Amino acid sequence: MDFGELERKVVVFRDARGWAKYHTPKNLAISAVVELGELLEHFQWETDEEILELAENPTKREAIADEIADVIIYLTLLAHELGIDLDEAVKRKLEKNEEKYPVKA
Repeated sequence: MDFGELERKVVVFRDARGWAKYHTPKNLAISAVVELGELLEHFQWETDEEILELAENPTKREAIADEIADVIIYLTLLAHELGIDLDEAVKRKLEKNEEKYPVKA
């Protein structure tokens, strides 16, 4: 699934529930940060090794995946509200990063 298809599905889901009135750019940005905080709770006080071990547990991995999905959903809706094509934005940013951080031979 590309970002365009994801955006269409998320917008249809949102609009069917009448939530668009709450999805202002500010509210969506705040919601993305809140969800990112919830993701970070899974990692708080854990070492990198402990986090990787926890992620081997299917229940824990699903909880982490759910938080990642929530962040992506809110960012997708934010891009939608601002008229940003995520496929193009990511492609363009990767190109900028390639120029800024070239592979050293």
